Amino acid sequence: MKRIRTLILILSACLVSVAGAETKCKAHTPWTEFVRTNMSRWNPCENVLNVNNVGGLLRRWKYLTGNDVNSSPAVVNGVVYIGSNDGKVYALKAKTGALLWSYTTGGYVQSSPAVANGVVYVGSFDGNLYALNASTGTLLWNYSTGSPESSSPVVKNGVVYFGSNNGNLYALKADTGTLLWSYNAGSWWSSPAVANGAVYAAGNDTFYALSANTGALSWSYFTGEPVVFSPVVAHGVVYFALDDAIFDALDASTGAVIWSEEWAIPPISSSPAVANGLVYFTGNHYVVALDITTGNQAWIYRTGGYIGSSSPAVANGVLYMGSLDDHKVYALDAATGTELWTYTTVGYVNSSPVVVDGVVYVGGGHRVYAFGLKKGPE
Repeated sequence: MKRIRTLILILSACLVSVAGAETKCKAHTPWTEFVRTNMSRWNPCENVLNVNNVGGLLRRWKYLTGNDVNSSPAVVNGVVYIGSNDGKVYALKAKTGALLWSYTTGGYVQSSPAVANGVVYVGSFDGNLYALNASTGTLLWNYSTGSPESSSPVVKNGVVYFGSNNGNLYALKADTGTLLWSYNAGSWWSSPAVANGAVYAAGNDTFYALSANTGALSWSYFTGEPVVFSPVVAHGVVYFALDDAIFDALDASTGAVIWSEEWAIPPISSSPAVANGLVYFTGNHYVVALDITTGNQAWIYRTGGYIGSSSPAVANGVLYMGSLDDHKVYALDAATGTELWTYTTVGYVNSSPVVVDGVVYVGGGHRVYAFGLKKGPE
């Protein structure tokens, strides 16, 4: 069902790379934070896994934590960083899953870490955002908000941005934790995305674009319904989902509606991913792909169980996501939605996968998993 179908502009550059830097792939391209540095949950540099070989994925290793893993991993310099409901932040060796260090906070760690310049930034339900030495896990600083923190931080140009359940969106100096600015929406915030000098995030039922430098309001868009998950930004467009199953595409510069689609089987339960002319999201039992210029449905896939908050990740023509009820990790053809591979974990999958150098990393139940084309040590 269509709520609005207003095409305000033609996105002639839709198939162009998200940013110039993304076309310069290095030998080892990291996934540094939840929405990755291109703000679209897409790894354009993956060249090992593809639609032809992903069906051969094997478990390389698994690591047992002390409680459920709802956090999503960051993978940088051969290390996997992830949080757990046991209150810990873990650093695991990407090749073997061996523990390098862990840091204990005072609450659940459902925030997904962001890693920049040798520092890991992550929130905890104990009301703090932590900055930890990425090599040792040593505490560098923490910033107290007084509210359980589940927002996944974003680091850009020496500033760490995160939304808080106390009603503020914060910008802190990444090296010291000094407050640069905050913006109050009077309610909780989604995790932000930062692009083109702006911070994009939702405060309850309003979506905001703020100056990344000053926190000044650029524009706001009243949704009328909660926006729970992080947006993505690609090709000058902001994509995000409302809790009542509306999916919106707004002009990132002005907030004008490009298109808005109502998902017939609510709720939408994830942040989207954008790649190759399509925007992907999950809702209820389904993975859905929409055309980024029109919002028209390209394909739909039904999983074997209700999907939680595992957001899709796209790399080299393959979409990866997890499911809550059937405990599976899925790999689908990103162009057609055809199932290519599944793996049943020991526990639900609320964690969002990432793909780095031919390996898929994700949390499931009390465990962190790594999958590759070669079986690894157990």
